[in-house]
Amino acid sequence: MCSMIHEEEAIKSGILKVAELMVIAAKTAPKARGLDNIKTIVIAEKEELNKLALKMEELAKYYGDFFARDAVSVRNSDAIVIIGAKVINYNIVTPPRFKTDVDIVLTLLNLGIAIGSAVKIASIMNVDNRVMYSVGLAAQEMQLIKADFAIGIPLSAKSKNIYFDRKWK
Repeated sequence: MCSMIHEEEAIKSGILKVAELMVIAAKTAPKARGLDNIKTIVIAEKEELNKLALKMEELAKYYGDFFARDAVSVRNSDAIVIIGAKVINYNIVTPPRFKTDVDIVLTLLNLGIAIGSAVKIASIMNVDNRVMYSVGLAAQEMQLIKADFAIGIPLSAKSKNIYFDRKWK
């Protein structure tokens, strides 16, 4: 048995632990009316990250160049946490002429709180991250997460934050 852990192995293991803690933070975040509609997954294998990046590049044709730019970030990430939310019926009576769908508003509110709780964990643990709509949409298109709305949070632990200026070297 080896008593040494090399840097690459320690980083990979540490990122996965942080990703798991982010999932816990998202799951335990406060929810509207106490109803849990949050779904999460973690992607950490390079092959799966590449498949996700390929889907993002495909979607760039429809949604814009930032999908392709974000795909490069995904390929350079150590893992990704995807947080989604399913729209549920909150059984709230909507006043006449009220044009906003309260169920969608509360779903997005839950998603936002869950994302904030998750990225707080990453920040506390000094893991670089960025909230990306493009990653979540690609994950939905690939049916990796069963949610009506999804956001991806790529994670990286390198000597420089790769999400800051999008320069990877």
